[in-house]
Amino acid sequence: MKFTKMHGLGNDYIYVNGFQESVPDPVSLSVKISDRHTGIGGDGLILILPSDKADFKMRMFNADGSEGEMCGNAIRCVGKYVYDRGMTSSTVITVETLAGIRKLTLFPGKDNKIERVRVWMGLPRFPDKDELLDLPARDYPVSVQALDKAFSLYCVSMGNPHAVTEITDVFSYPVEKYGPEIQKLSIFPKSVNVEFVEVTSPDTLNMRVYERGSGETMACGTGACASAVAMMRLGKLNKSAFVKLLGGTLQIEWLDDGIYMTGPATHVFDGEIAL
Repeated sequence: MKFTKMHGLGNDYIYVNGFQESVPDPVSLSVKISDRHTGIGGDGLILILPSDKADFKMRMFNADGSEGEMCGNAIRCVGKYVYDRGMTSSTVITVETLAGIRKLTLFPGKDNKIERVRVWMGLPRFPDKDELLDLPARDYPVSVQALDKAFSLYCVSMGNPHAVTEITDVFSYPVEKYGPEIQKLSIFPKSVNVEFVEVTSPDTLNMRVYERGSGETMACGTGACASAVAMMRLGKLNKSAFVKLLGGTLQIEWLDDGIYMTGPATHVFDGEIAL
């Protein structure tokens, strides 16, 4: 099977062209090839497929085989993949995901290769305003206890569930200790992506993320959107701001028609693996 390794700010996935390759069991394949010791290594598997609703379709599987609704970093790389390989000549495309259809604007750079992608991420939804089956229908925020710590969680859906909590010294915080404990809480029936954030200025937010099915990753596009939106809703962050992650920086904008995320997409290498 031919594959391509790509990453968005270090959030790395193995991409398979479903127009050319057949993947009958993506769940077990994702577990196999995501292993960083015995496989290719990555945060999961991305399938690029035909769609009868959009220009392309993206399916994403986490490193544990679970299928996610959406991945902001991965979808930027999908845009780069299809443009750089001549699957489209348009710099504005649509991609079908389990979270809905997303619109991408592609920015070619050197050698006409895509370097940045701006994604319309849809409208944020909040459990105190919208009926969401995967997030608790409670006041905003939700107060919880995880191990020895109390957390206030600002829950946001970006098509997938997020729980955002404010802390200090985010880049030295024991995310790996508390992230999985918050995910286990019964109020999250489908688990949750947990974002630990710190507002450093009205234009800047620091964030680390503990993702469903993958653990801590270098970046999370939907998580950056959810975190920024939560802080914007509280009046702590401007409606256009930068989110700094372990892997780099994303720009997040909250406009009348929804959330826009802009960031890089990077090709690492192509390869072939025997299944």
